[in-house]
Amino acid sequence: MLNRCASLRVAVLVSGGGTNLQAILDARGSVIRHAQIALVVSNNPNAYALERAAKAGVPSLVLNKRELGGQSAFEAALVQALEEHHIDLVVLAGFMTILSEDFTRRYDRRIINVHPSLIPAFCGKGCYGLRVHELALERGVKVTGATVHYVNEIPDGGEIILQKPVEVLPGDTPEVLQRRVMEQAEWILLPKAIELIATNKQKEN
Repeated sequence: MLNRCASLRVAVLVSGGGTNLQAILDARGSVIRHAQIALVVSNNPNAYALERAAKAGVPSLVLNKRELGGQSAFEAALVQALEEHHIDLVVLAGFMTILSEDFTRRYDRRIINVHPSLIPAFCGKGCYGLRVHELALERGVKVTGATVHYVNEIPDGGEIILQKPVEVLPGDTPEVLQRRVMEQAEWILLPKAIELIATNKQKEN
């Protein structure tokens, strides 16, 4: 639990370039005023997100499931890292490893994820990355967007925290739409959600 003077300690889990991580880092001191980015964890030793963390002065850690010997060992190492850094909130920001039901239950309402659609549209098992935007264009929707939600055992099934719509424009490709959704929704919502959770935690205490 937080005391009234403490800030929410956040771990960001990443797998790739870390654009969502960068949006979070850039929001420190402006949008994010009651939370501290205390740790970045990647399952990919070559993730550029690790360089972003280093440049921002945030400690980072690589945990590779294959090298550790499987899902159970990976999650055990992740739990140890989160406890050692006294993490209050886990943010999945382009993290491409599925977390088990045991893990999500252990951190109930302490894990959030950003999904590049307006849930319940284009979500669930197999709907991630560029595929989400391909499906939106195939369906012919005029509005898409992004959702930040709590993570539970159901893919994209946790309680919605924030959503933001984004217009689909004539001539959009999946890549162009993906970039617009990131710029106009994901990069805005994630910092807002972190700050919202942090301020609500302070009120509880």
